[in-house]
Amino acid sequence: MILTKKKSSPRGQRVKDTMSAERFEQLRQLLNSNAPYAVACLAVFVASATVVLSFDTSDGLFNRIWKSFPEIIATAAVVCLLSVGTALYTHQFHPRLTSRISRIITVEGLFLLMLVITRLISLDENQIYLATGTAVACAIVLTIAYDQRFALGLSSFFCIMACFAVGRTATVELFLTMMSGTVACVFCLHEVRTRMKIIEVTSLAALMVFAAAAALGVIHGAVDKMQVLDNAGLAAGITFIVGIVVQGFLPLIEKIFGIATSMTLMDYSDANQPLLRKLAMDAPGTFSHSLLIGSIAQTAAEAINANGLLARVGAYYHDIGKLNKPDYFVENQAGPISRHDQLSPAMSLLVIIGHVKDGVEIAREFNLPTVLRQFIETHHGTTLIEYFYNEARKKADKQNPISDTEFRYPGPKPRSKEAAIVMICDAVEGAVRSNPEPSPTRIENIVHSIAMKRLQDGQFDECDLTMRDLNRIEESIAKSLAAHYHGRIAYPTIPASPNDRMTDSGTSNLMTNSVKKA
Repeated sequence: MILTKKKSSPRGQRVKDTMSAERFEQLRQLLNSNAPYAVACLAVFVASATVVLSFDTSDGLFNRIWKSFPEIIATAAVVCLLSVGTALYTHQFHPRLTSRISRIITVEGLFLLMLVITRLISLDENQIYLATGTAVACAIVLTIAYDQRFALGLSSFFCIMACFAVGRTATVELFLTMMSGTVACVFCLHEVRTRMKIIEVTSLAALMVFAAAAALGVIHGAVDKMQVLDNAGLAAGITFIVGIVVQGFLPLIEKIFGIATSMTLMDYSDANQPLLRKLAMDAPGTFSHSLLIGSIAQTAAEAINANGLLARVGAYYHDIGKLNKPDYFVENQAGPISRHDQLSPAMSLLVIIGHVKDGVEIAREFNLPTVLRQFIETHHGTTLIEYFYNEARKKADKQNPISDTEFRYPGPKPRSKEAAIVMICDAVEGAVRSNPEPSPTRIENIVHSIAMKRLQDGQFDECDLTMRDLNRIEESIAKSLAAHYHGRIAYPTIPASPNDRMTDSGTSNLMTNSVKKA
């Protein structure tokens, strides 16, 4: 029997070539992303954690330093499984963490540091309940730096690792005691708005830890009741001490993780801050505009359960770049004559765009937190400067048309809901202010039109805004602007009677004579 080679049709060959090209492109994108670096960081963490957990102290510190080879392999397998599961959890519920290698390294460094401290605590079997403090510290730091769900997931992972670090003496009681303190801290520490917040939370967590440790000791059937109380008191005491320590290191934690707590944001919202005071003196129109934007943005952010305080404080600083050339912006101009009348559209473009770059430089000069700098960089995104673009088109030759890409802001686009809200509020407030009769209906139309224009222009592609969020933001902004630009009754002018004129004249003469006598 003669075997003949099956011929493929040209269409099938094209399909195969297309699929091969798509697979190659996907592989190329994967290699160019942060995925290989994230996997490398995960491998380094697994190796480091295995080394820490393989340090044996069961027979004394110097009798046998390392566990046996089979135990090391088993430990590495357990750490690898836990780490991969945690990595998948992070990728699912907090994908932005995996996109920044610096934050991956920071979180892994936190875990390794707490793991080493836990391993040192385990040298004394009578003090293993001190390990509760490392779990509580990890939960507090992760809750401050990220959100509650993410902090709870990663803190649970650390509690399991900490029990392995304590060794064979660790029991279910220790794990549940750690989890009681972790859960109490995660769910009670929603935001650090006062200086006593962390202390209050850890005080409550200490009570929860004491109750859990004592109850579990009784359930376990411990003979020595004083030992049960000692363990519960030890766990509760270290939980409270951890709160004091974290409170003292809070500025360092904010700097390492690149965040700003609500307490820090409230400090920067003070009008006596040097940068805000300078803005009020040198660019009073911009300062008033920023205050109004802050109030509107906070209300809109709270309407979608975003961080209203962050939106308000970010709006205060979003236009600080106008400090270098305040007279070139309409809100700071005293008369009808504009400085841009003497400039070409291209030069005016450089001045307008320059306030974003100048704002970033001023923010660095005044050590503004990184979380606030995003509002300076993204409050215009890559939007088109329509006025000067249209002016340039009028003056351009028909043979050399002007491209709109030349009259766009450099970006980047907003990467958070709060930054997107400030962008919308900034554009809408200027449009409503220039409207001669801002009635509620007109304000609603302006807000909707500008929001849809930003959406269609792709300005919200890098943030998590949904259409439902955008609808609620529009309603909140329109309501706030309608309340601010509400209609006012014109007071009638009543003509003065002859007696009033005589009285006014007599009063004027009396005041003049009094001044002369003085």
